Amino acid sequence: MTQQTDEPTATATPASAPTTPEPGFIAATEVDHIPTLLAPAPGPVTAGLYFRVGAADETLATAGLTHLVEHLALHRHGVSDLHYNGSTAATHTHFVVSGTTEEVVTYLNGVCASLRDLPVERLPTEREILRTEQAGRGRGPNHQLPLWRYGAQGYGLVSYPEYGTLHLTADAVRDWAKTWFTRDNAALWITSDTVPEGLDLTLPAGRRQPLPEPSSALPVTPAYITGSSGGVVLDGIVRRSSAASLFAEVLGRALYTDLRQKGGYSYTADCGYHPRDNGYATVTAFADALPQKQDAVVGGFIDVLARLCAGTIGQAELDSARAKRLKQYETPDVGAAALPSHALNVLTGHANLTPDEHRAELAAVTVEDLRDVARELHASALIQVPGRAVDWAGFTQAPQWSAPAPDPAGTVHRSRGHDAVSLAVGPEAVTLVTPDGQITVRYDACAAMRLFPDGARHLIGFDAFVVEVEPTLYAKLTPDRIAVIDAGVPAGAVVPMPERAPDEIPQPSARRGGLKGRALGMLRSLRPGRG
Repeated sequence: MTQQTDEPTATATPASAPTTPEPGFIAATEVDHIPTLLAPAPGPVTAGLYFRVGAADETLATAGLTHLVEHLALHRHGVSDLHYNGSTAATHTHFVVSGTTEEVVTYLNGVCASLRDLPVERLPTEREILRTEQAGRGRGPNHQLPLWRYGAQGYGLVSYPEYGTLHLTADAVRDWAKTWFTRDNAALWITSDTVPEGLDLTLPAGRRQPLPEPSSALPVTPAYITGSSGGVVLDGIVRRSSAASLFAEVLGRALYTDLRQKGGYSYTADCGYHPRDNGYATVTAFADALPQKQDAVVGGFIDVLARLCAGTIGQAELDSARAKRLKQYETPDVGAAALPSHALNVLTGHANLTPDEHRAELAAVTVEDLRDVARELHASALIQVPGRAVDWAGFTQAPQWSAPAPDPAGTVHRSRGHDAVSLAVGPEAVTLVTPDGQITVRYDACAAMRLFPDGARHLIGFDAFVVEVEPTLYAKLTPDRIAVIDAGVPAGAVVPMPERAPDEIPQPSARRGGLKGRALGMLRSLRPGRG
């Protein structure tokens, strides 16, 4: 997946026909009303067509809609020796190809032809392909952090399964393509100094879509959540800048030095910088650990961050990170290398720097600037640690339960597996009541309701809390009470689910003494990103 970065591109000169770029520079033109960026590079021609639409533009109930369009647009290419691909990220979709000029033209023309007339007869097949892809897709160590930070909407949707692939209709897919995959919501880049002949990128007119506004599911930061064994992962939101990108490099090197080279606690210790929108970026740091080394990794990880926040950053650390960034200018095809990030900036309206401007910004960064970024990162940080609290380090546990509220309205249904647990089904919300706290999902704040043929209803709130209504687990949870839920949840949030096998339907535990019975396995206040 191509990420938008704050690396420099080079000067782009708007024109109706491409200018002849100097070495390392990018020329700008237009093809069928789509802004197009050109810069030559040796070897095969590579091109990318971006659209400003991604997972963060969907809802939880329609998640996967953009991915479906991408798959359908590529179907007609079939089996080919041509090197091509499509990808869907949080805020953009990218069709990329590498080959001869003729192959690139054929590919791009075919993508646009398919977008104009999607082969929706393939929809059932592509649904199954995407479900298989999801089942086999590996999750990164930070896959849960977005839903804890943003909730079950916007940027948090990358943590969830693509529920929309289960039920979306051909009309829904066509409408999405007509709205988002338009000539006014696209940008093209090509590693060439001229526009190849024969391009036909005709697409419907539309509008340039703004980036999604970030939501928040964290009332307080810095915050922590507990996760399974395997390591420590932290992310934080900082202002986009050259200083922030250099800080990520410094933090990654410091973690590697302390946790791998000195301590021998971790094998992988690294940090990345990824712009989220035009104003802010996400810095993500990770260090793995064996079970017997987890305490040492947690302590060492937090110690590194504390040292950088205190300003004890050596000038040599900054100089080393800066030198690494400057090496990109030593390649003769720096303009071509910058094309993807430049095109994304054009698409989102973010300013691009010339090489000289970026060198000047890098040269101006001081150790004090890095300390400011470190403090900004710490103030917004969300850290996942393996099964332990880190209150001692100034982190507050992220909410495990809904905010305290009066006794829930509606009928009360006692758990068949535990006397102290009940479910309230009311006209406005469902609430799970336990000795430790409550979880409430209001119908008007329901991001998605998974509807099962056996009568179960799983409600996921915009805040990412979940209430799983299972008739087998609660007394007197009759069809008329389920009907109250169905009437309250907006139709657009309903996700019909396939029939479950008998052994997948939860049954009450025979144990009623403590919060350990299988029935309490349904108390998933930890916000699941599972299918």
